[in-house]
Amino acid sequence: MDSPTPVLEPTHDDLLAEIQSFDGERREILDPATGEVIGHAPVHSVDDLEAAVSRAKAAQPAWAALGHERRSELLMQAADAIDAEGEALARILSREQGKPLNGPNARFEVGGASGWLRAAAATRLETEVVFDDGQVHAEMTYRPIGVVGAIGPWNWPQMITVWQVGPALRMGNTVVVKPSEYTPLSVLALVAVINRVLPEGVVEIVSGGREIGAALSSHPAVGKVMFTGSTATGKAIIRSSADTVKRLTLELGGNDAGIVLPDVDPKAIAEGLFWGAFINTGQTCAALKRLYVHDSVYDAVCEALVDVAAAMPMGVGLDEGNVLGPLQNRQQFDIVDRLVESAKASGARVLLGGEPDREQPGHFYPTTLVADIDDANPLVQEEQFGPALPIVRYHDVDEAIALANDVEVGLGASVWGADRDEARRVAARIEAGTVWINSHGTIHPMVPFGGAKQSGYGLEFGVEGLKALGLPQVING
Repeated sequence: MDSPTPVLEPTHDDLLAEIQSFDGERREILDPATGEVIGHAPVHSVDDLEAAVSRAKAAQPAWAALGHERRSELLMQAADAIDAEGEALARILSREQGKPLNGPNARFEVGGASGWLRAAAATRLETEVVFDDGQVHAEMTYRPIGVVGAIGPWNWPQMITVWQVGPALRMGNTVVVKPSEYTPLSVLALVAVINRVLPEGVVEIVSGGREIGAALSSHPAVGKVMFTGSTATGKAIIRSSADTVKRLTLELGGNDAGIVLPDVDPKAIAEGLFWGAFINTGQTCAALKRLYVHDSVYDAVCEALVDVAAAMPMGVGLDEGNVLGPLQNRQQFDIVDRLVESAKASGARVLLGGEPDREQPGHFYPTTLVADIDDANPLVQEEQFGPALPIVRYHDVDEAIALANDVEVGLGASVWGADRDEARRVAARIEAGTVWINSHGTIHPMVPFGGAKQSGYGLEFGVEGLKALGLPQVING
């Protein structure tokens, strides 16, 4: 008796083929680990954007009319679709962005995308009675904005897209997505999977360069723009959105400080410090980017960090053994390289790394720890966005807090200490949107997240995140 023909599961090659079946101009997308061509992305025009916005605008009234319950059901089904294609999505992401499959990387990101979509679908936003004295009764509800523009980054392209799209859809808006030109395939694949469930026109995607982002952020039919990326680009979006008075949520650059208090156990905190700084090979807006350590534990913390960092394998993302990958693009490699070289030239002490192979095809920069560095050094003052951590010695806590606050950005920060009450007192004096105690960068879909100073404005996640994707309306009577 013949054996039955096996049913083969779809692969990431199938999903890649699906998103590359288009006519028109296209460009090559290279693997940042090997330099190999992994696929082609469409190069859409401003006319293509106009058509996408028109489709989203036409689809929005019917989508809003479905009501919260039905929209939430469809978003849950879209999350199921992401899970069903999870491995394919993770492999596309690993090959395009560079992050390994394992560790807090590609598979983790895809799981975060479906998890955050479920959270947006499940979160309730009740009508709020804001005043009632027996004579005046006022209630506040939230109406859909209309069309939302979602402009995403290249470091966590799939998960951050869901952070933008999920709550927007939940609140009855439609969305036009513009992915980073560095990682379009990851987001095209994600949107293709989501759109297997959602009605036509509810999520549109336009792939292209900066001119597409500029046109989206100034488009009169777009009522809100959500953007995650650099402070410089965020400022440009603010300017281009002004004429139409768009609502904005901006999660911009950070240069997060960590303060290690003198009562810590260096070995106990070393792995937390490492992942706070080096998650996604340091390419995270709210990563730990400058570390202030009290003189009494400075050498021990440095030694413990070296032990942890030296054991973390870096390499091609599809190799199951790696947990660190390349920098996503050569421009970012050059920034990290320049900043580390400036630290070395100043006499700072390199504890680990600092000597990249600049001739290799991939954008690998070795895990680098730099000690005995002056706070004024560019590696401390500029956001490196890569695998190089400066470690600054301090002598009293007031000094460390002043140094932590002496920058123009304030996305996140952390305080590390055995006495949690003291750590909280220090945390309350730091100028940042989020301050973690004995961890760095951990996020939860129900905990609001946003920046201070030039790290942007607006909140994401949870109830506050839903409110940010609606128009408040007060009804008196």
